[in-house]
Amino acid sequence: MILRHRKAIWTGVIAFALVSASCLDKDAIFDVLPLFEDPPPAAKGFLGYGNPAEKVTLCGNCHIGQQSEWKQTAHAGAWTTLQESGHAAEYCEQCHTVGANGNVVVDTDVGWTATQNERYQDVQCESCHGPGLEHITNPDATQPLAPLTVGVDLTAGCGECHSGAHQPFVEEWGQSRHGTMNSYPQGRAECVQCHEARGIFNSWGITSEYLEKNQTEPIPITCGVCHDPHDRTNPKQLRFPIDEPNEDTNLCMKCHHKRGVPEANSSRGPHSPQGPLLLGTAGWRPPNFTFQDDTIISTHGSAANPRMCATCHVTGLEITDQETGAFVFNSTGHLFRAIPCLDAQGIPVPTGTCAIAERNFGACATSGCHGTPASAQSAFSVTRNRLDVLVARLNGQLGQIPLSEFNSFDNTITTAEGARFNSELGAMSGSTAHNPLLVEALLVASINQIELDYGIVPGPAPSGADPNTPEFR
Repeated sequence: MILRHRKAIWTGVIAFALVSASCLDKDAIFDVLPLFEDPPPAAKGFLGYGNPAEKVTLCGNCHIGQQSEWKQTAHAGAWTTLQESGHAAEYCEQCHTVGANGNVVVDTDVGWTATQNERYQDVQCESCHGPGLEHITNPDATQPLAPLTVGVDLTAGCGECHSGAHQPFVEEWGQSRHGTMNSYPQGRAECVQCHEARGIFNSWGITSEYLEKNQTEPIPITCGVCHDPHDRTNPKQLRFPIDEPNEDTNLCMKCHHKRGVPEANSSRGPHSPQGPLLLGTAGWRPPNFTFQDDTIISTHGSAANPRMCATCHVTGLEITDQETGAFVFNSTGHLFRAIPCLDAQGIPVPTGTCAIAERNFGACATSGCHGTPASAQSAFSVTRNRLDVLVARLNGQLGQIPLSEFNSFDNTITTAEGARFNSELGAMSGSTAHNPLLVEALLVASINQIELDYGIVPGPAPSGADPNTPEFR
């Protein structure tokens, strides 16, 4: 018997001869088909497509589930997208093909840039996981893992392509609170489930493998925390929907819903209560609080705003030169600032210290909620003033209540403790937009309840207050 054996698995018999119906000729010749066509040496171990026409990656021959999911993503059509864009250029190709960008294994010309072979078109598995030749020839030798971290130095991961003036996702993310890790709570399980990538994955039941899974340093909330590299169940490959008014299933609210109501044995105030605020469930309800829920749920948390949090907090903005009209910058909204301050060129900045008149209210108008940015700004200013007046009057009452009414260990929420929680809720900058109707109603009810329970009359409104601020007499 003659065997021609290449680096392959047995895929079928090419030729055979039978001496009889029940006997195989000892001289029969078998040929084993190759598992894959050898990649060009210049590709340095990158395999690419096994079948470019059908967009079947060589990795996908075994990883069938991931292949089928990936095929539905924009990455699978990256090459065509570039060619049909009307401004395809050679320097763009390295982000629309398999190569060094995205993985941590190589930083030289490989894959497409080294071979110009169509098998390396599109952003395939190896773009993130690195070259697959060693793994596919000896699966036990190595398990190529993709990185989860995204350094703002753009040395690996999503940032090597999703960056630059046209799509500065990572630059903006790096300046946001998601990327700065400015409040990583060491060793507190109830905190890391929203402040650190692995804690979030554990909380959400995500068991994905990634390069840094066992490192000791904390991992910020990177692209891969919110976006699933393989799945297209939700728009933008988000891990959870953003259009569901539900704290348990809405992507943003899965973290932004902590301590929306006071805790009986804690003096801590509101902490990321944006979800409950938007849905109309946040705050302490005084006994005299008689409003119906449907009258205090703002339009921002209703069907009139299907993108919920993302409508305001993740909105793109193209900046052009006011004199020439030339392109300057394309903000992706990944600062997550709803009404950002702008620099001299009109580019959103991560800090929020500018005056209301200097902020960009464009998202409020493009969302369809407000007619113009100017009308949104006006509504915001009036509402903020009303809430500030109410908070000031409530705080004046709270300052006169005996300290004995503020006891964090009696398993009871007194009127004083509940009203203080509502005051802190009203003072939060986001309350102005998240649900001003609810917050105003809570503040008014708290003021009235303090007067009823403690006999403390609210003081006069501060000088210069909005004359339309309601009186509580």
